[in-house]
Amino acid sequence: MFVHPSASPGRPLRSRLVSLPRSAARSLCPASFGSRPAGERLARVQASPQFADGIFRNELPTRTLLPGTGGALLREVLFGAGRGHRRPAAPVPLYRPAPGAPAAAPGTGLRLTWLGHATVLAEIDGHRVLFDPVWGERCSPFGFVGPRRLHPVPLALDRIGPLDAVVISHDHYDHLDMFTVRALLATRAVFAVPLGVGAHLEHWGVPGERIAELDWHESAQVGGLTLTATPGRHFCGRGVRNHGVTLWASWVVAGSGHRVFHSGDTGYFPGFARIGAEHGPFDATMMQVGAYSEFWPDVHMTPEEGLRAHRDLSGGHPRGVLLPIHWGTFNLALHSWDEPVERTVNGARPLDVTVAVPRPGEPFEPAKEAPVDHWWRPVAAAGVRRREPGG
Repeated sequence: MFVHPSASPGRPLRSRLVSLPRSAARSLCPASFGSRPAGERLARVQASPQFADGIFRNELPTRTLLPGTGGALLREVLFGAGRGHRRPAAPVPLYRPAPGAPAAAPGTGLRLTWLGHATVLAEIDGHRVLFDPVWGERCSPFGFVGPRRLHPVPLALDRIGPLDAVVISHDHYDHLDMFTVRALLATRAVFAVPLGVGAHLEHWGVPGERIAELDWHESAQVGGLTLTATPGRHFCGRGVRNHGVTLWASWVVAGSGHRVFHSGDTGYFPGFARIGAEHGPFDATMMQVGAYSEFWPDVHMTPEEGLRAHRDLSGGHPRGVLLPIHWGTFNLALHSWDEPVERTVNGARPLDVTVAVPRPGEPFEPAKEAPVDHWWRPVAAAGVRRREPGG
């Protein structure tokens, strides 16, 4: 059973590029840009406590890019000494399940499967939830340009099996993929999204009654699960006309016996401790640890900040398993391909944090021994010098 939030979404706003031929309008504003909230949905956006002066805002002042650093960033992207190490030097080893009958339900009641980047399949207390599903070859509005996959998807989308919910953290292209959303319509899952993001989904054909569109601190019931949108520190926007009018969120999914947390994209902020106090403790956290940079320190956590956030969610104690996400699949920053996972694993030891680093596609149960066999080391570029924290 899906209990829809009280506010009903409105119809998406159609393009008004009437002065251009239809083919030209489509090329300038492809369907993958999504749509801007309108009608009742826009009214709900504007009534949100997070919305002020025409845009959604973070709890803390947040810069998407440090002022005056654009030139230095461009030079580092094009000519930086570490640019040759931003991709794996060998094929990434994938776990591919054998064809045939689906795997039995997890004996412990909770199983996670990292499918690359921020995409995770969570099997929790008899339900199946897919976070931030991206099966596209590029995270871009266009198929011919933009960051390309560094490894194939380990599991074909038509083998994902039945789903109860698809949870989206925000509308950036590496977390929300139009073609994947359209394919997932066949699963009959509920789409749980932050406020305003439902406009994209309806524009792509998702029926409004299958969208649970939530502001921070709001919840929806899907079967025996409670899905709660919780704060993050980030930003949103897909096209030229919809920046700032869609919300971003982290997510708590609670079943009858287990609880998990998915960070989405976020900079570090004190809100993790409040989320843990209100919704924890968690059996596992799926924590963004990659795509950080000194050029945008407010909107993506470093591995050390991800570890700190994991502990914050448990009242400052090392509880539950941390699954590092948002690394290894797309080249979205300046650090080496394997730096996020190396810093996470090395930083976890003195903090007594349990970290699981499965191969893409490899399922594991957090209540059992966490997989960490350092499979990424033979894949990483030879001779890479990994930066230490603060270096």
